[in-house]
Amino acid sequence: MNDRNRPLFMISVAAELSGLHPQTLRIYETKGLVTPQRSSGNTRLYSQSDIDRLELVGQLTSEGINLAGVLRIIDLQRRVDEQDEDNERLRRQLNKLEKLVHEYEIRSRITALAKITPQAIRVADSE
Repeated sequence: MNDRNRPLFMISVAAELSGLHPQTLRIYETKGLVTPQRSSGNTRLYSQSDIDRLELVGQLTSEGINLAGVLRIIDLQRRVDEQDEDNERLRRQLNKLEKLVHEYEIRSRITALAKITPQAIRVADSE
């Protein structure tokens, strides 16, 4: 598990780290803005990624964006991140394909040159 996603902080610590009230964190969870993991005793445990998200939500709401807007922004950012990952994967695949095409072109040229016989070279030189 990525360290940023490891659930470490109880709600009181998460609230302090994010600068939000614990009740606000509960509301954000209800609205689907953050999903803390639960301990075996059903205690909410927040990761550093959760704290980062809470800070973002707090920042956006302090700028006057309502929770529905915040959800939309977070969803759009997630989609952009996924697109970036897809684009990077496609770039890597394209680079591999370009290398394969280049190798194929070189092999084709070598094969074509290998088919030229000394007799064909003499005929071409005499023309």
